Amino acid sequence: MAETTKSAATRQHRSVSALLRDYGVYAALVVVLVFNLFFTDNFFAVDNFRIQAIQVVPVLIVALGMALVIGTQGIDLSVGAVMALAAAFIPLYIGYGFGPAILVSVIAGVLVGLVNGSIIAYIGVQPIVATLALMVAGRGIALVVSDEQLKSVSNPTLRSFGTDRILGIPYIVLLAVVLALMVGLLVSSTTFGRQLVAIGGNRRAAELSGLPVARVLVIVYVLCAVLAAIAGIIGVARAGASVPSTLGNLIELSAITAVVVGGTPLNGGQVRVLGTVAGALLLQLIDATLIKHDVPDSYSQIVQAAIIVAAVYLQRPKGVGG
Repeated sequence: MAETTKSAATRQHRSVSALLRDYGVYAALVVVLVFNLFFTDNFFAVDNFRIQAIQVVPVLIVALGMALVIGTQGIDLSVGAVMALAAAFIPLYIGYGFGPAILVSVIAGVLVGLVNGSIIAYIGVQPIVATLALMVAGRGIALVVSDEQLKSVSNPTLRSFGTDRILGIPYIVLLAVVLALMVGLLVSSTTFGRQLVAIGGNRRAAELSGLPVARVLVIVYVLCAVLAAIAGIIGVARAGASVPSTLGNLIELSAITAVVVGGTPLNGGQVRVLGTVAGALLLQLIDATLIKHDVPDSYSQIVQAAIIVAAVYLQRPKGVGG
């Protein structure tokens, strides 16, 4: 009888944990919004929501790529360096026009993704090691390309892209929405998406079943780097300047947090795109709430760390830690 009761309690505990893992991010969003409704002046003003949407865009776009990588049981620590590298090339090529400058920046992302993916897929280096190397090297190359200087960018098309709106919605927010929809469709409605998830669930089984594991991994890291490059371009467009020394610093941590909080497990096999979007929004709203209540930034970092620990705890394998 005691064993039956204990077993039922264990199942109930796991059921609650599963609900929190899958839907906790949405519940947390509601809690943050309700708190601000009653305790934060003007939080629900249209201008404030527009500001929050603009500020979350870079993290959200990088997190979309990170979700794909984590879905394969990988990680990409080089995304901030890719942002800096993409930004560093814009002042060099913007004289040729908006299109060529953007193209070069995106190609830089593609090249980094190819290097990351090839080292991981064909040489067998662990993702955290391979991307850590590119994290350091990419930032260094960006600083060399930019002469370690802030460089202003006055191209009107680029500035318009970063600041203008359509029907009151900033262009960059619309771009983030489109990219989220595209990644969602990629994961849920394509053969590539199913292969990605299968590789993350059991890479050895995927290899034995004949899936193109190496090719899928390379493409995943290229997509992640391209999305990071787009985030870097947005950073330049918003600021009107390229600052490779600081652009994208620690964004990989925010992106990983958004993905994990959104329900994508670190051990791969799933990609929750909508959860990733909600995770990025949750982090942004928490930061905004703390700022509006004059809480020091250091506390915001502590809160983010606590969120990571809680999310990882909920994703622990069955039987671990009770």
